[in-house]
Amino acid sequence: MPPNKVEICGVNTAKLPVLSNAKMRELLRRMQAGDTKAREELIQGNLRLVLSVIQRFNNRGEYVDDLFQVGCIGLMKAIDNFDLSQNVKFSTYAVPMIIGEIRRYLRDNNPLRVSRSLRDIAYKALQVRDNLIGRHGKEPTVAEIAEELNLPREEVVFALDAIQEPISLFEPIYHDGGDPIFVMDQIGDEKSLDSQWLEEISIREAMAKLTERERMILRLRFFEGRTQMEVAEEIGVSQAQVSRLEKTALKHMRRYITAG
Repeated sequence: MPPNKVEICGVNTAKLPVLSNAKMRELLRRMQAGDTKAREELIQGNLRLVLSVIQRFNNRGEYVDDLFQVGCIGLMKAIDNFDLSQNVKFSTYAVPMIIGEIRRYLRDNNPLRVSRSLRDIAYKALQVRDNLIGRHGKEPTVAEIAEELNLPREEVVFALDAIQEPISLFEPIYHDGGDPIFVMDQIGDEKSLDSQWLEEISIREAMAKLTERERMILRLRFFEGRTQMEVAEEIGVSQAQVSRLEKTALKHMRRYITAG
């Protein structure tokens, strides 16, 4: 794969490779020592991560191929800038980079444009705001600004909202030499936590490391709610064998998820 070109047409995503944490770190060390083939292998080995991220943007009406290619740019930036000395998993570092790249693309290609009249109202409102602060020494309300402009309050609110630049949830707002703090870290959302979503990515990656039989047992047990007896009947083994296989599979997954 050329460094700045990503092709996905005709690619069987089911056959994309999955790299272990140890292999990831080995390739990163080789790449940082100047091995270009290691960089290509890192990109190929993390395309599943990009696929996982772009699922979040499926409802935007964008071509999946376009989002994938933009996501791969974010992946390459993450690969090129990842610091091996930090005790952070690569996926934890890369996901915000990929999302940020996609959000910038969506923002820059947004077909919505703010009308000239709205912009004029917004800029006048900002001037009035500054004048009122200078006059009274405090932040004015929107109603006070609207009164000065002799406009309905709702029109002023709409105009000011229209000129606001969207900010990525993964925009860094503080950095002390370690991991940056993003806008997202300051916002509570009990319905869709990114930490939970990152954990789901790790679980899917760990599942890919299991044998086909182990994956089937875990899927039947924990995704379909089957009992061990029902699973045993389904795959033609004893309940005791299902119990042993289940424990072994979970142990392997825990080891992968908590690694490095």
